[in-house]
Amino acid sequence: MFEKEYKIFWEEQVRSASGQRLEMLQRDLTGTKKLLEGAILPVLGTFEGLVLEYEMTSLSGMKIYGDVFHDKLRTVFEEDSFVTHAEKITRDRFSFERARARSVGILGYTYFPYSRDELEKKPSFCQRNLYELIGRMGNLEGVGLLQLPVYEREVLRCSLLANKSFRLTDVCLWLQLKRETCRKVLRELEAKGLVYSIGSGSVRSHKFMITEKAILLLHRTN
Repeated sequence: MFEKEYKIFWEEQVRSASGQRLEMLQRDLTGTKKLLEGAILPVLGTFEGLVLEYEMTSLSGMKIYGDVFHDKLRTVFEEDSFVTHAEKITRDRFSFERARARSVGILGYTYFPYSRDELEKKPSFCQRNLYELIGRMGNLEGVGLLQLPVYEREVLRCSLLANKSFRLTDVCLWLQLKRETCRKVLRELEAKGLVYSIGSGSVRSHKFMITEKAILLLHRTN
């Protein structure tokens, strides 16, 4: 599934590219694919808003490129292999990489690098880091908690305050809405990976807990 979706996404990026960016897109992007598959897509769930080989102008006037850029997060994601970015790097290249990172920061973007070892060996850790970033940027339009409908946000907020599992009846009390409406809210939250059910039976008898993803979204900075 990922390979098929990535191919469609990559082809769209190539069609809109020209010059040096087009050349960058046509090189070996194995590391970028690992970044997308291991960290970014499991969290965001979509390629929407992402740009491959995002073109920027450095402080020295040179064109520089970020592996993956997200427009609403204003974040440049990078995959760094130890061999190419540490073990075999020259002093000049090391200095260039530091200057490049500073340029990204001065342009107003968040620089968010992952090592290839992390992506391959600790993908869950990589995803948690991204959840935390999104949670702290939750006040940005279209990102994080504010992207959710108000009833869904209220269920997450109340469940966090309760600090225990909850039932459909609790949701009805929190929202002051009928059972069927609250049931739909819970189904939406489950589909988004923000709550999960405990035990068995129908939704009427289920207990629910909020997920780590939801907790990180709630603990954002304003």
